Amino acid sequence: MRKTLIATAIASALALSACSSHETQNMVKKGATHVQNLNTKNVLFKPSPLEYMAPEFDKFGTQDYEAVFDAGIAQNKAEIQAIANNPAPATFENTLVKMELSGELLNRVATAFYNLSGLISDDEYQRIDEKMAPIFSAHSDDIYLNSALFKRVQTIYDNQDTLNAEDQRLVDFYYKQFVAAGAKLSDSEKAKMRKINAELAKLSTAFSQNILKSFKEDVIVVTDKKQLAGLSEGEIAGLAAAAKKAGKTGYMITLVNTTQQPILSSLENRELRKQIFNASANRAAKTNGPIIIKVTNLRAQKAELLGYKDWASYVMTSRMAQNTDNVYGILDDLAPKAVEKAKIEAAAIQQVINESGETFELKPWDWAFYAEKVRAAKYNLDPALVKPYFEMKSVIHDGLFFAMNKLYGITFKERKDLPVYHEDVTVYEVFNADSSAIGLFYMDPYAREGKRGGAWMSAYVGQSGLQGTKPVIYNAQNIPKPAAGEPTLMTFDEVSTMFHEFGHAAHGLFSDVKYPSLAGTATARDFVEFPSQAHEDWMIEPSVLANYAKHYKTGEPIPKALLDKVLESQKFNQGFGTTEYLAAALLDMEWHSFGSDKKIADVQQFENEALKNHGIAYYPVPPRYKSNFFSHTFAGGYSAGYYAYLWTEVFAADAFAHMENNGGLTRENGDKFRKEILSKGNSRDLMQSYIEFRGQKPTTDALLKRRGLVE
Repeated sequence: MRKTLIATAIASALALSACSSHETQNMVKKGATHVQNLNTKNVLFKPSPLEYMAPEFDKFGTQDYEAVFDAGIAQNKAEIQAIANNPAPATFENTLVKMELSGELLNRVATAFYNLSGLISDDEYQRIDEKMAPIFSAHSDDIYLNSALFKRVQTIYDNQDTLNAEDQRLVDFYYKQFVAAGAKLSDSEKAKMRKINAELAKLSTAFSQNILKSFKEDVIVVTDKKQLAGLSEGEIAGLAAAAKKAGKTGYMITLVNTTQQPILSSLENRELRKQIFNASANRAAKTNGPIIIKVTNLRAQKAELLGYKDWASYVMTSRMAQNTDNVYGILDDLAPKAVEKAKIEAAAIQQVINESGETFELKPWDWAFYAEKVRAAKYNLDPALVKPYFEMKSVIHDGLFFAMNKLYGITFKERKDLPVYHEDVTVYEVFNADSSAIGLFYMDPYAREGKRGGAWMSAYVGQSGLQGTKPVIYNAQNIPKPAAGEPTLMTFDEVSTMFHEFGHAAHGLFSDVKYPSLAGTATARDFVEFPSQAHEDWMIEPSVLANYAKHYKTGEPIPKALLDKVLESQKFNQGFGTTEYLAAALLDMEWHSFGSDKKIADVQQFENEALKNHGIAYYPVPPRYKSNFFSHTFAGGYSAGYYAYLWTEVFAADAFAHMENNGGLTRENGDKFRKEILSKGNSRDLMQSYIEFRGQKPTTDALLKRRGLVE
């Protein structure tokens, strides 16, 4: 989702397990003791008494997690032991429904921990994460590799004809989860699977923690203010404030999670640009390089154990793409078009460099800076003149919330009475047009130490008709926080990201599904980005822009001439943008398209050869994520899945074009999108959901136009 690590972590944390009767009794006794001794002090032992079961952030901390983890695992084991050993014949109700209802305590603590560990992490969060990773891996294996439990699932799967469609969808979900986890393996193969999973859990945690460490340590400190020429006084003040907070003298530049850094588009000092780029491209290489080699080998071993030639082939069994040929087909089809476009853009940039009197050849650290000069010349557009019209409060309330009201009829009410985990977070209660309550939405926009990079959505409470819960959702971004008293002026891309992430939030908020395993964003990776991308374009819908794109000082609307330039310029540099994305997507696939017998000694060499083999090794345009900090694929659940952003953009572009051709920003369009896509989660076939909305399968026509690859 611009997606979080939480999906993978919670999947393990919520895994159900069976164990021996003696072990169960011991763990239940241990868990009961914890509950008895700590229940009055530790609020995580009980459901939150707040509305919507919103977390009591002000009443728990890192000291509270481990006791509840112990008790939650023990309680969960006992619950599942009862299901697995039930002497009654297996039925949908006494097996799968019971499994859906189990693990309530473990779910609560795991959700709180894994959300907050990505938002306010510190040494203690990292210690607990490292400790719990192999425990949760084993807990997951206990359920999915349990023969007695799988036998019950198999029985239900073989006799599902009398069930309704949503119940059958849940049966299919569980059956595939068990099989994919190795339920049909022999005992010796299961033992090997457990070892692989335990090691992968440790390595994934280590990779993630190395990235968090890098955000803290791989900073660039500038002592001479003159080197920051090109930045505004407000931006420089922000760097000074960051340095002071970190106990450093001067101006501190922190990295964002992509290879290219936004600050490079403004800095005039070429040596500083090079320093920043190299720090970004090479971060965590020494620590994460060996991890990557181990992870990909273990994943290949796991895939082979399950009967697949490589990890990518195994992963595709749960994706809309179905097989790797379909993925490589679309990526390799677009790659030459993207590189050709990027080379045309590079030629224009090199011309600007030459005309400025410089003699150097275009390098990656030059691209953003000189591309802005090309953009300015082509569109007569100065980015510094645009940001004052994108002030954050106006973007949120008069842009995002306004658009969502027009599309879905929903409204937002700030809830200052509910606790938050950081002062930067704002809570809103969300209502339907008839004033009925939908749930809660937390907005966490600013970057800070301890918060992982990027932007994402997740939930503290998921929607479930079975459990009677309403959604509690949050969005996180990493927008630089200005100096005290200064307004937050956003870039066009940051605004786009905010609309994107709320698309994920809408997917969670509008969920209307019975079973939690099928609710909200619990869909295939190559579908989940579709609703979010479909929301991005509403930020530039004329009536929405007119309502929020106003100068933060004067209140004057953005001049039409300036707005036209902004909108016209959005297809600019799309060769670069598409190439850097495709390079990362192809890297992700290549890392997972070989067997366990392949020996890799050097990560960078593998990268170079992989990109060269696909004709996308174009030096001035590096991959959006280099392997050493590619969290999506090595720590975030997107392994052999980063292609999903492009795959779902086909759906998003096609869907938005359809709505534009049928009235645009209307309740009719919004209500249909909500009904057929957002409310359904994974409760029915995903392509069928799209067809119910659109009337047909998507085509690539709108995508090619959207990316400016065709006229």
